[in-house]
Amino acid sequence: MLNKKSLSFWQIINMNVGFFGIQYSFGLQQSAVNPIYDFLGASPDQLPILNLAGPLTGLLIQPIIGAMSDKTWLPKFGGRRKPYFFIGAILCSIALFLFPFSSSLWMAAGLLWVLDAGNNTAMEPYRAFIADTLEPSQQPTGFQAQSFFTGFGQTLANVSLFIFPLVFVGTTGRLPTWVFASFFLGAVCSIGSVWWSSHTTKEIPPTEEELEKIKAEPLGLFTPFTDIFSAIKDMPKVMWQLSLVYLFQWYALFCYWQNSSKSIALSVWNTTPQKDMKLYGEAVSWTGLVNGWYNIVTFLCAFGLVYFARRYSPKMVHFTCLLLAAIGFLIFPHIENKYLLFPAITGFGIGWASMMGIPYLMVINNIPKERYGVYMGIINMMIVIPMFIQTITFGYVLKHFLNNDPRLAISFAGVLLIISAVCTLFIKTKKEEVGE
Repeated sequence: MLNKKSLSFWQIINMNVGFFGIQYSFGLQQSAVNPIYDFLGASPDQLPILNLAGPLTGLLIQPIIGAMSDKTWLPKFGGRRKPYFFIGAILCSIALFLFPFSSSLWMAAGLLWVLDAGNNTAMEPYRAFIADTLEPSQQPTGFQAQSFFTGFGQTLANVSLFIFPLVFVGTTGRLPTWVFASFFLGAVCSIGSVWWSSHTTKEIPPTEEELEKIKAEPLGLFTPFTDIFSAIKDMPKVMWQLSLVYLFQWYALFCYWQNSSKSIALSVWNTTPQKDMKLYGEAVSWTGLVNGWYNIVTFLCAFGLVYFARRYSPKMVHFTCLLLAAIGFLIFPHIENKYLLFPAITGFGIGWASMMGIPYLMVINNIPKERYGVYMGIINMMIVIPMFIQTITFGYVLKHFLNNDPRLAISFAGVLLIISAVCTLFIKTKKEEVGE
């Protein structure tokens, strides 16, 4: 690529606005999809398998899109990465618009597959877009800007679950009317925010040498797969070390997102979806506020973590943040006062800010720049493989070892985060990985 220019803070913000819409969509997935499954009659041990779309689409789509974008240059359509995350945003918007019309459990599950495919198509090139565009000293700010918009987008998604039920009362079909409002807003945010970033930020053109290489190695049917296997074979050691951290980290997070509403319903309202659907609806709305709060914490502290990563190292920042998140999960299911849930989940908000940005600083300087796309996709494989394992194993664990109790599922997640934090200490990092 041609020489990178130093960008202003607001230029970095503009280039990451599209991440806001993507993460609004993910926020709805995390906090609204499982309650919708509950409204449509799902049992607790069905939820993991119903969430299989996320891990599988991420496992298949992100590395393939990454490998394809490495070998793409389409100036008429935005460049190397932008054509992919624009197509992904269109898919997301369509799925979000259609989701509230789900008349059955399996219709909702099918639309989740489309939604996840769109989200993964949009998100993977965005990571590489940052690495492509920003010089090393600005990459921490770029990745933490994505963490900021993760918190901001998911905050609005979760707050909508509290506010919209107060405004849009009643039901439409089999679902509450507020579901339509939340998902329609998500459809607008998804395409609108990605359009803004595409409009305000230009990609850096490849050099003549890179263009010749792209022309000499055109995309074929099996090209992405050969690139992925080649990249895994040559993968730097630090990425293997990160994969162990991610194994426990992301398994834990899926446990929380699937069970947070039902945990709060039991610990605070002493109810379940089967016992009192109206009361459970109140718990879902409150869960939206609680999850909105941890995302507020995320975007408030995202840029502060850049300072600590530069001063102490990304490894120690991530280790500390994982411990804070673990403490929050261990306390969370024992709280009976709904207002005390907010300080309990604050630790997860700090941890989430780290998870969405800091790990990339540990590995970015070990990755060849011409393979940013495929390696960012492989990092996502490290995220979705634990999620896939969780979807096919946790239903059994929850039913046979945790008594189908969602509160114990949250505690289990806290223990896994402690293990993940310990594994972080074994990662070998360098000072230059934070742009020094």
